[in-house]
Amino acid sequence: MKNSMLNHPAPPEQKAVPSQPKQRLAPEIWKHRKEYLAISPFFIVFAIFGLFPIAFSMFLSFQKWDGIGEMTFNGLNNYQFMLTDPEFWKAVGNTLLIWVYSTIPMLFFALIIAFLLNAAFVRFRTFFRIGYFLPNVTSLVAVAIVFGTLFSNNYGLLNYVLSLFGIPSVEWLNKTWGIQLAVSVMVIWRWVGYNAIIYLAGLQSIPTVLYEAAKIDGASGIQAFFKITIPNLRPIILFTVITSTIGGMQVFTEPQVLVGNDGGVSGGGLTIVLYLYREAFVHNYFGYGAAVGWGMFLLIALFSILNWRMVQGKPSND
Repeated sequence: MKNSMLNHPAPPEQKAVPSQPKQRLAPEIWKHRKEYLAISPFFIVFAIFGLFPIAFSMFLSFQKWDGIGEMTFNGLNNYQFMLTDPEFWKAVGNTLLIWVYSTIPMLFFALIIAFLLNAAFVRFRTFFRIGYFLPNVTSLVAVAIVFGTLFSNNYGLLNYVLSLFGIPSVEWLNKTWGIQLAVSVMVIWRWVGYNAIIYLAGLQSIPTVLYEAAKIDGASGIQAFFKITIPNLRPIILFTVITSTIGGMQVFTEPQVLVGNDGGVSGGGLTIVLYLYREAFVHNYFGYGAAVGWGMFLLIALFSILNWRMVQGKPSND
């Protein structure tokens, strides 16, 4: 008996489908050249003033250069010296203290101000919103000069107020804690209104029916604030914490104008950016300054991630 497979008709041959030719990139770009030309100014400016300085600073951090002569490859010596320099770690500690002294009260006051501006009983709310935002657009150098007169050791306004109550004058700018307090107050004064406006926008996005239902259930204003307002503002609070961390780690103008490039007495106002400025533009160690800049970038990224994890909290299982 013959094999049945021999009588089975052979399957039709499948014709190979010719593959589509890959579209080349250059003709497509030329085809849409007008669109690419229209958006090219942004990318050109970004490449010149954004990408190039970042790439050059990374290259410079491995060099020894005074800004005039030839560059000399320095390997990891700049980073090694940064990690072993007590002045750098002192600047890191001062920056963290100023960040704690300024960020926590600033965000707390901003939230309270936004809650009051959103209340129905407040009149002229537009006027107050503009007033609270004005410090953010004021010249920072002028503000630092004004606060320098307020915290002046001899003829400052704060010491005059203390003298009215029979309290001895305080040499604010001759003490580490006094310098850090003055810088923190300047940061709070400048940014509390900005964050209040952001919180106000978040408050206005919360449905009013939630507050009405809470009021019907007998919840007080404080309970509604912590049970409704804070949970719904968590993404906004996360945003302000991250931006405040980035800004707080880059404090420069306030201590530089207030106490000078050395950070004042005992270096109490020496922040990371002020330390970078002193090493790069005063001592002309541009390679080391670039290394400090990348070290500051890593610190900012680390603390931003920590703040994000703490503020975000654990996700719900719902």
